[in-house]
Amino acid sequence: MRAQIPVPYSGGLILSYTCNARCGQCMYACSPEWDAHWMSDHDLELILDQLSRTILPAPSGADTISLAHGLHFTGGEPFLNFELLVRAVETAEEMGIPSTFVETNSYWAVNKKTAQDKLKLLKAKGLKGIMLSVNPFYLEYVPFERTEAAIEASYELFGENMIIYQWEYYKKFKQLGMKGIVPFEDYLEIENRDEFARNVEFFLTGRSAYTMEERLPGFFPKYPPEILTGRPCMPEFLRNWHNHFDNYGNYMPGYCGGISLGDCRNLDDLLENGIEVHEGEILYYLITGDLGGVFELALDAGYAVQEEGYFGKCHLCADLRKHLSRTGEHRELAPQQFYEQLK
Repeated sequence: MRAQIPVPYSGGLILSYTCNARCGQCMYACSPEWDAHWMSDHDLELILDQLSRTILPAPSGADTISLAHGLHFTGGEPFLNFELLVRAVETAEEMGIPSTFVETNSYWAVNKKTAQDKLKLLKAKGLKGIMLSVNPFYLEYVPFERTEAAIEASYELFGENMIIYQWEYYKKFKQLGMKGIVPFEDYLEIENRDEFARNVEFFLTGRSAYTMEERLPGFFPKYPPEILTGRPCMPEFLRNWHNHFDNYGNYMPGYCGGISLGDCRNLDDLLENGIEVHEGEILYYLITGDLGGVFELALDAGYAVQEEGYFGKCHLCADLRKHLSRTGEHRELAPQQFYEQLK
């Protein structure tokens, strides 16, 4: 079967999975333990050149930003290799890619002056905006004073092209007079877990599917696999918005870490000719909406069903793929380190 890949009009360029943090909610399982493999300049230019023909501007124009439009630079933590980030921004600007922004946890903003200097350079190279991550998971690794410094500098330079994700937590931390880093368990003594679960947005996929039971025991219901295998992917598995292109050349659909639709360095060919998938391959089952096929594939490979159940379809899918990745037989399960870093 030949599957057509929708033309991506927005997405994220993962410069590396290396990060200063190992957040419990990370859907891409980033951490300091990842190999410090960064996107090469050659691949950077190759991928950006092809994306320049597909990426669309935000509804308010090419100089504004939107989570579902344009192109964002991400990781891991992209500021860990600031020189590469600068080159990526400059290259995207030269190629006319609209609505570019960077996603960061602000660890690098040791003070407002440092934050201003870095952001001024990025803006001068063509960056249109910034998204700063703020919630109790990041607070475990990034002193809140650095978050504040980054936000103040970002607002002065980018104005409305600054996104705080999540704004409610930024306000809450300010009101609480938060200082330094705060372990997640200590934070739950300030905000009870019911209130936390109502306020914070995260997806029970990637690493969160493996850490939330330990950190919020018994809070989320679990379901047997037969309840989940027939449910549709939400959002759909193949989509044309907010896909990701990583430093190993993997074209990842949406939020589905650890799955490659093919080599994004050959994006033009992928979009023109689609991909050939065959029954018995994980991509075949996921594209046709048959997670039951992946389940049977894993069972045949010795998978042990979790008797307590799964948080949802994404949790089940990740666990099946984690088991199947050990066989080394499925090229679409990439990068391999994603599965090694889930716990």
